[in-house]
Amino acid sequence: MTRRRQQLTEAQLSELKKAYAESKNADTRIRYQAVRLYGVGYSADEICEITGCSYSSLLRWWREYRTQGVAALQDGRRGGNSARLTAEQWAEMKERMHRYTPAQLFGEQVGSSSGQFWTISDVCHGLQKWYGVVYQSPTSYRTVMARCGFSYQRTEHVYRSRSETVVAEFEEAIEKN
Repeated sequence: MTRRRQQLTEAQLSELKKAYAESKNADTRIRYQAVRLYGVGYSADEICEITGCSYSSLLRWWREYRTQGVAALQDGRRGGNSARLTAEQWAEMKERMHRYTPAQLFGEQVGSSSGQFWTISDVCHGLQKWYGVVYQSPTSYRTVMARCGFSYQRTEHVYRSRSETVVAEFEEAIEKN
């Protein structure tokens, strides 16, 4: 295996240090640091240990920096489920959820028996129907509900076979003791 001979110039090192100091994004800072360390002669294994990046990511960042400069190292991911909807779609979704009940919008295809309250399955159905958006996790749908001003309420597990008289007798027995 040949030893790499690519080194960074002083101007490139100062450019990377300046970009690192000015960046607020942690992922972007890791990229600046990894490329700088690689350019001054650290081994790839050492850099992967220090920064926590993979070997393939390090080489990709190095190649992108050498061809496109510092701007190529900026983290361009949009991230999060919110990226799937525009601001207008979020506003429209919030308006629909506050103005209508699931039964009014979906008829018989509601997630709850009454269709009066929004459920995860109702939000899922609405997002898919109106915007073609499907999330992988139920947590994402809870986030949608929270962002639209709704809180996720778990159902109270009261069993139909539960006898109120037996419960009252039990509570009386506890209070006497």
